Amino acid sequence: MSEADSASVPAKRVLLAKPRGYCAGVDRAVQTVEQALDHYGAPVYVRKQIVHNLYVVRSLEARGAVFVEETDEVPEGSVVVFSAHGVAPEVHAEAASRNLRAIDATCPLVTKVHHEARRFAAEDYDIVLIGHEGHEEVVGTTGQAPENITLVDGPADVAGVEVRDPERVVWLSQTTLSVDETLETVAALQEKFPLLQAPPSDDICYATQNRQAAVKVIAPQVELFLVVGSANSSNSVRMVEVALAAGARQAYLVDSAEEIRPEWLVGVNNVGLSSGASVPEVLVREVAQWLAARGWSDLEEVAHTEERLVFALPQELRRDLKLAAKK
Repeated sequence: MSEADSASVPAKRVLLAKPRGYCAGVDRAVQTVEQALDHYGAPVYVRKQIVHNLYVVRSLEARGAVFVEETDEVPEGSVVVFSAHGVAPEVHAEAASRNLRAIDATCPLVTKVHHEARRFAAEDYDIVLIGHEGHEEVVGTTGQAPENITLVDGPADVAGVEVRDPERVVWLSQTTLSVDETLETVAALQEKFPLLQAPPSDDICYATQNRQAAVKVIAPQVELFLVVGSANSSNSVRMVEVALAAGARQAYLVDSAEEIRPEWLVGVNNVGLSSGASVPEVLVREVAQWLAARGWSDLEEVAHTEERLVFALPQELRRDLKLAAKK
């Protein structure tokens, strides 16, 4: 091939989104289980997946974590960690009745939504919760004020919403939704309920918004966008949708490099790459290496914003660690 021919061949490159991967809430939740195992010893029980990522769950299982679906599966008197997605008040009550040492790893941003739900319910508002039915976060939030909350899963559901007093309605949302779709739902709600109130601050978490915004920057520049994340991770699934809406020709969710199909890369010169907020960086690096081995060796990080937020460990665990340090 001549130099002229070589120059005419488009370079194969990967545009790597920043920020990506672990958010502060996920980092806190994973560290909670790790430090609980170190301090109390195995087994430490975890109600539901601590975060929605299979690699993380398997890694913690290898260290002695035992994942259960419900609190009644935890032997009485054991240590149990509640996942980052949050739980309803009755879960705390059940843990107390079984004499469990409960450590609440609920993301503080989800806890904020719980506080809002209880406050508005105490003021006798009808609460429209925007979110996906059955998602653990939605179940936990609904449990804060079940008599006052109506779930809406997108703009199409708004027509069926009924409230007691159209002048006393407020919306809240699941923290991991698509920003754009949530705004569409809010607009539909405002059309039906002109006096609709909003939460004091946006419920969609900073990390979800930042990752989606970074995807939007890259998507118009690539033919293929890969999002590393598990299928039950709401924020990861939303990132795929955002990539397609923002201009990527193809976008796929993969748990690991092993799930990438070679046919996706036919005719592709530019690949976008990011990961959901519950994904460890090692999985992203493996995907980048997989691509590099097949010719996509030009890796360029595209930074949208810098994240510096850090959350302290749950107070129950911090207290026990502090007591142990004094001995």
